[in-house]
This record gives sequence, structure tokens and C-alpha cells, in this order.
Amino acid sequence: MNALVIDASVAVKWVVEEVGTAHALALRRQARLLAPELLVAECANILWKKVKHDELPKEEAILAARLLQSADIELLPTAMLLEAATSIAIELDHPAYDCLYLALAAAKDCRFVTADERLIRKVHQGAHNPWRGRVISLTQAATSFAAPGK
Repeated sequence: MNALVIDASVAVKWVVEEVGTAHALALRRQARLLAPELLVAECANILWKKVKHDELPKEEAILAARLLQSADIELLPTAMLLEAATSIAIELDHPAYDCLYLALAAAKDCRFVTADERLIRKVHQGAHNPWRGRVISLTQAATSFAAPGK
């Protein structure tokens, strides 16, 4: 089974209905999923924001957190990624916490799937960006992994 790094923008779609939920669920069934431990804090923060902005009742946010807590994601320590994430963040001029996911994908020689359009645009700027082939959108990933033979 192929390994993919995912971020919170993908994981939260498993438990909160949003644009891309079907793709996120399909991806979950098609690949071995990895993430830095940061994913836990980011998912909790997203759920908190959804409650704060009246997009999700408190009880549903707590249930979503419980479901995410038991999701089949291999969480890896971030300490080993610090130098690489810092370097990538400086190179891309993008927040380092997003770059932890990219650093993990590079360390594990796999791709990073995100629904973060801003990050995708940033990575795909410039013809010589070495991270270009490492980051794919949720839609692209779900489509390519659903294809026969993948």
C-alpha cells in the first residue's frame, strides 16, 4: 500500500462534512497515512475554530475529536524534522508548521496531500522548486489513487 503524508486539512474532512469530504474518505481507504504529531494540535484547533464560528456544535466537535483520536494515522515525532522544516519554510517563505508535513514527506520519500490551496500554490510557484512534485491536492490524490492499478 502506498504511503502518503496528510495534514489536518485532510483529516478533519473525515469527521466534519465539508467540500472534499468524499475525496478525503476515499484516500483514507487507499493509502497508508502518515503525519507529524503536529496533526493532533492542528485538528483540535480546527475543531475549536469551527465551534467558535458557530460552524459546529460543541458536542459534535468533541465527537469529531474522539473519532480523529482513533483514526488509523501513523503519527511521527517532529523533532527529527526541525532542521528540514525550517529550511523549507525559509525557501518557500511559508509558515514552518505546514513545512513539517513536507519535511516528513521528503524524509519518508512519499507525497504530501493537502487541501490547503495556499500551500499548494506556494509550492508550485517557480519552475525549479524541488518540492513541486512532492505536494499534491486532495482532489488529485483521491483521483490518482482511485485509478486502477494504483
